[in-house]
Amino acid sequence: MSIHPAWTRRATVAQLGRAACAAAIAGLLAAGAQAQSWPTRPVRVIVPFPPGGASDTLARTVAQKLGEQTGQTFIIENKPGAASTIGIAEAAKAAPDGYTILLAAAPFVITQYVYPKLSYDVQKDFVPLGLLQTTPLVLVSHPSLGLKTTADFLRAAKASPGKISYATPGAGSLPHLVGELFKQQAGVDLLHVPYKGGGPAVADLLAGHVNSAFLSPIEIQAHVKAGKMVAVASTGRKRTSGLGELPTLAESGVPNFESLAWFGFVARAGTPPDVLARMSEQLVKALSSPDVHDKIAQTGDVPAGTPAEFADLLKGEHQRWERTVKTAGITAN
Repeated sequence: MSIHPAWTRRATVAQLGRAACAAAIAGLLAAGAQAQSWPTRPVRVIVPFPPGGASDTLARTVAQKLGEQTGQTFIIENKPGAASTIGIAEAAKAAPDGYTILLAAAPFVITQYVYPKLSYDVQKDFVPLGLLQTTPLVLVSHPSLGLKTTADFLRAAKASPGKISYATPGAGSLPHLVGELFKQQAGVDLLHVPYKGGGPAVADLLAGHVNSAFLSPIEIQAHVKAGKMVAVASTGRKRTSGLGELPTLAESGVPNFESLAWFGFVARAGTPPDVLARMSEQLVKALSSPDVHDKIAQTGDVPAGTPAEFADLLKGEHQRWERTVKTAGITAN
């Protein structure tokens, strides 16, 4: 009995279809298994800041808890330098497989507008996993100025344009940009004095060589208590419990002013959605554990840790800092 060639072709097509379907199902099952089993090997956590600082401590705290939960090792890799762009560039080259996480902070957004020729685009190359912490900065002044309130500070700044100075860890840093945003929204002219790091900036403020600064709560607590700095106002939209009754700039003379220091985890764009979901689930679990939550709460506010929450914050940050950088004409060589 002879077999018609057309039947052979139809049989071959059917076989190929069944094979393709089986392959697709196998692929879906494999992806599901990959997500459920993540991580099956050590995970890199790139921190684009030096070891020993607040950002490094925060990353290590959360990474340790993630390791305890998953039974895998989360390895901190400090890649500091060039306003955090070295570490971000390193993370941007990683495979989108869930085995490289980047600690992102305000420079993650700011440098996108200050540095014109970066090798990456944070909005295209990364996706948010979740926020770890948010905290306002605090406008502080040297006691010799006698400025204790926002009204005092604004009155003095407007009476002597360019005479009141503010110290920052460097051009393009978050405190620099917060100062520029303050100048733009309050309508004042302050003298920017950049330093090579936060330590020298704080030291010169304490010595009275500069008049003011925007610093983190942890940097000022001891100095304010000792009477060596005056806490004028915070930069958050609402008051923070860790700062007692310190008013915000928004409620005391600069309407709608808001700027936060923040830290979050991001992953490479292109990471499988199921893996991202598993990563996010583990992060939320870590942040809600009492020991991690209480430790983070000592120096800032603890967010929910969801991707959606972080995405909303990043959207606002890009709008805020792109506008501020362009208005101030800030560029890095």
